[in-house]
Amino acid sequence: MEIEIRKYTAEDCKKITELFFETVHHINCRDYSKQQLDVWANGQPDLAQWNASLLKNYSLVAVRKKQIVGFGDISQDGYLDRLYVDKNFQNQKIATCLCNALEVWAQEQGITTIETHASITAKPFFEQRGYDVKKQQQVCRKGILLTNFVMEKQIFSKKRINI
Repeated sequence: MEIEIRKYTAEDCKKITELFFETVHHINCRDYSKQQLDVWANGQPDLAQWNASLLKNYSLVAVRKKQIVGFGDISQDGYLDRLYVDKNFQNQKIATCLCNALEVWAQEQGITTIETHASITAKPFFEQRGYDVKKQQQVCRKGILLTNFVMEKQIFSKKRINI
């Protein structure tokens, strides 16, 4: 299966938010209640807010046959914010390809620690990639608690320092 990884553009926003909703409600349902899923992804995203966030971060999309099948983004200070793969394309190394590309970019920027707040569902993926759990936390959204994990990975910088 050929997957193209490319930079996010504003034209991708609507499709990405739809992918996010579908993935949360179909994949994360094994670890979270319907009520938790509804506050996590309510199906009514603020597209302007999503777009601004994705444009501010280093954001990538995975494309197969002109269809977006995944996306991920990382901030300038090394916070891996989102990493989602279409519910119909799970377990095909798409998240791995996206995460590899995000981590390489972070290394090139001189970032030495990547942090993410991983869902119960995503925790094993990040553990396999060498991320360590720093703490389990409860995030409150609209009065509903969701469990996630603050995880970190130390990376070696590829940025050169001139002496």
